[in-house]
Amino acid sequence: MASQKPSFETPAASPALLQPGRNCWRIEHAHRFSLLIDADAYFRAVRAAIRSAQHSVFILSWDIDSRTWLVPGGADDGYPESLGDFLHAVVASRPELHAYVLNWDFAMLYALEREWLPVYKLGWRTHRRLAFWMDGRHPVGASHHQKIVVIDDAVAFVGGLDITRCRWDTPEHACHQPLRRDTDGKPYSPFHDVQAMVDGDAARALGELARVRWQRATGQRPVEHGDVAHDLWPADVAADLTAIDVAIARTEPAFDGRPGVHEVRQLHLDAIAAARRYLFFENQYFTSGLIADALSARLAEPDGPEVMVVSPQTQSGWLEEATMGVLRARLQRRLKAADMHGRYRQYCPRIPELKEGCLNVHSKVFAVDDDLFSVGSANLSNRSMAFDTECNLVIEARGNDEEKTRIRGALAHMRNRLLAEHLAAAPQAVDAEVRRRNSLHGAVEALQQPGRSLQPLEPVTTPELDALIPEQALFDPERPIDPDELVAQFVPKDERKPLPQRLIALGALAIVLALIALAWRSTPLHDWINLASLVTVARGLDDLPFTPVAIIGCYVIAGLLMVPVTILIAVTGIVFGPVLGLVYAIAGALLSAAVTYGLGAWLGRDTVRRLLGVRINRLSRRIARRGILAMMVIRVLPIAPFTVINVVAGASHIRFRDYMLGTLLGMTPGIAITVTFVHNLAEAVRSPSMGTVAVLTVVAALLILFAIFLQRLFAGKEGPDTQ
Repeated sequence: MASQKPSFETPAASPALLQPGRNCWRIEHAHRFSLLIDADAYFRAVRAAIRSAQHSVFILSWDIDSRTWLVPGGADDGYPESLGDFLHAVVASRPELHAYVLNWDFAMLYALEREWLPVYKLGWRTHRRLAFWMDGRHPVGASHHQKIVVIDDAVAFVGGLDITRCRWDTPEHACHQPLRRDTDGKPYSPFHDVQAMVDGDAARALGELARVRWQRATGQRPVEHGDVAHDLWPADVAADLTAIDVAIARTEPAFDGRPGVHEVRQLHLDAIAAARRYLFFENQYFTSGLIADALSARLAEPDGPEVMVVSPQTQSGWLEEATMGVLRARLQRRLKAADMHGRYRQYCPRIPELKEGCLNVHSKVFAVDDDLFSVGSANLSNRSMAFDTECNLVIEARGNDEEKTRIRGALAHMRNRLLAEHLAAAPQAVDAEVRRRNSLHGAVEALQQPGRSLQPLEPVTTPELDALIPEQALFDPERPIDPDELVAQFVPKDERKPLPQRLIALGALAIVLALIALAWRSTPLHDWINLASLVTVARGLDDLPFTPVAIIGCYVIAGLLMVPVTILIAVTGIVFGPVLGLVYAIAGALLSAAVTYGLGAWLGRDTVRRLLGVRINRLSRRIARRGILAMMVIRVLPIAPFTVINVVAGASHIRFRDYMLGTLLGMTPGIAITVTFVHNLAEAVRSPSMGTVAVLTVVAALLILFAIFLQRLFAGKEGPDTQ
């Protein structure tokens, strides 16, 4: 079966919008459906359900932190408070209970935002019936983004919330909420997200989805069990709907011979085409060109629907604002130009006391008229439509007239509850204003007030960033990246081909990597691991008589601590300039690579696999097969963190000479670009000039020339891959 192609036509064979095999996987019955708004409600409900588990618990996540307290004030239920200890205690108390935790085998960009060594903490130190696995069974650059919890195949949760740090909050989003603190005790800003809860056959189907994903990731079949006799639905959670059919829509990238699944994408296109009065979106990102095209077409119609998008004022951190923020600003311009009849507006939830101005919106919800409501993990981004794994639950008003009226009233009220939270109004007041004005925008205007409210949002970007940031393919890709294709670009099999256009993109990628290094400067990570503090430390080392030894030693220590090598290189360039910085960075990176290679050789393949997960198998095979060339390409691409690559290389028994030579050749261009870029950028900040743009152009051209040199140097020297 080939991957699904998007259709822009509403299905004509049935009056119902939801159609299994087209825009959803299955439609299953649920006895109850509840919309849990914000993590306080979700975390309490999921803890209560797990506490009642008898047979199985599945947690599928993009991120998880074993230190998270599900009830920050204390659950007082006789079990430990932190997630990891809680799961261990529950499993240990039930002889028939098995728990399976599947977490994305994350990219290096997130390494310092996450719990260190989660496999150790949730793999070796837990009960034998509590299994933890880092899921690397996805294309390079993709992520497993589903946020699903299933208990006893009887109750399930789906939405945008991971059980991790900096997620808990209440609908009040009080600026000085004392319980809203990180795992290290530091306060964080208000956070808004949504999760849905279902039972019945819908929960059973989600259990099947979780089992399939676990087996694909681990090669192990979870324990089967029969139906449970008791009711796991928490007593304090009211159902928004009862006796309701719920659709499950997925995104899965093509991988391991399996075709891609694009039900979420088709669902959005069909929903946009079917809307008559209004389309409501509440989403963290808004960057999908395909969705923008569909909305533009409806906005151009004289009698098309209103379009409301609720989104955060700014993206999270400097890097996202300079990438996804730029893409969102471009879409805003397109939609405003298409909005000939004044029916499109984007809003952010304003909280005046917040320094940031607006609430951090992380949810992924959309509604069509009063007829359809969806909540899940899928953003309005290309990644969520085709590249990452996603899961949404969808309810449609269907059945006889009485049944449709019942469901429409509930769907409208769920949408209006979200608006009411942002407007600091009662949901009944929003219900009344929407009915009175037959307009979402009109209701917002009527209920706006000086304090907390929804304010119009006009995402903009600077002309310089707009010109620098490429189109969606680099930051919001629609299809997987095959590393073997990238290797083939460096080593043509039969004849030397003209320079591929992707080499030019490689130059842009190097600039982006330098920008990533600078992004750590404004990212709220641990106070002692940021660009400013490390620059201060490095300048202190510059005054010592043994500066070279101290700098190179810092690289080795930082490598063992999993500190991203990119930030170290950036610091070296800022403090020591492009010449000495290049020498120190290369020497430090090579020595760090050698030490951690030795660590991998000492640990052995089995131990490394235990620490790093199944993803080592593919990476190890790639390194072993291609030697020098593999190391070069892996160093250029952000396939895995620097230290992970080194340890895996040691465990794969690649020859040390090939390993070091490939590391030197692969890292030198990136190091040179980074130290040159950050040095000139620092100079430009101190003494603003037009030289920064010229430097960016030069370093990109130098990288392309170096790539051509590597092509000619290694063409034909490595045989084709025959394994």
